[in-house]
Amino acid sequence: MIQLDYPSVFREKKVCIIVPTYNNDGTLQQVVNSLLVFTDQIIIVNDGSTDSTAAILATYPQLQQVSYSKNIGKGWALRQGFAKAVELGYKHAITIDSDGQHFAEDLPQFLEKMAFAPDAIIIGARNMDQASIPGKSSFGHKFSNFWFWVETGLKLPDTQSGYRLYPIHTMRNIRFFTKKFEFEIEVLVRSFWKGIPITHVPVKVFYAEKGVRVTHFRPFKDFTRITILNTVLVIWALLYIHPRDFFRSLKKKS
Repeated sequence: MIQLDYPSVFREKKVCIIVPTYNNDGTLQQVVNSLLVFTDQIIIVNDGSTDSTAAILATYPQLQQVSYSKNIGKGWALRQGFAKAVELGYKHAITIDSDGQHFAEDLPQFLEKMAFAPDAIIIGARNMDQASIPGKSSFGHKFSNFWFWVETGLKLPDTQSGYRLYPIHTMRNIRFFTKKFEFEIEVLVRSFWKGIPITHVPVKVFYAEKGVRVTHFRPFKDFTRITILNTVLVIWALLYIHPRDFFRSLKKKS
């Protein structure tokens, strides 16, 4: 790994980090402190937390913060983070979860990949074969990858990872609709349909043992939302996107 002055790279390349958080006061401070080793260009979105999150964030007045009182969902928090990043003049945003499953030391992977793919969404692909991965996460991972392939024709190793780099300067004209966990599928599919490439880098992941790890994913409700979204996207792909791309390819050959 090339050793760089990472704070300078973040400033020069106009890259920020977005941390959406909801009731993760047990890990939030550790996550933020690990990110500050690399940059202080951090936007924290407090998605209506009711624990001690507000008190923790008050100790970081140097960071940009977006807060609202009602919990809406991770997708909405990310969308608010993107809007704030654009307002502040950033061109790229790296999103990282606040539950401690991601590692700040993987940030250089995204910066190095960005040098070769400056207009791409870069996904931090997790090793989903390790023993600590919960069964429902492994199933959801395979389920999501399959339907993403149906909708786009592109095979990716991990379409559910929340550790990503977004080229927000190329995404400004895309209007998104979802507000909860399903947003992370919508943003990939609809960005790809708009011509934004998607690639990946390997990252580490940590899952605390059951009973310790805090997750706000509700298996029945959120899986239902994801299924409905995939149904809509598949219909849209079959009726419009795939025919559109087919006729475009014919025009290029003629």
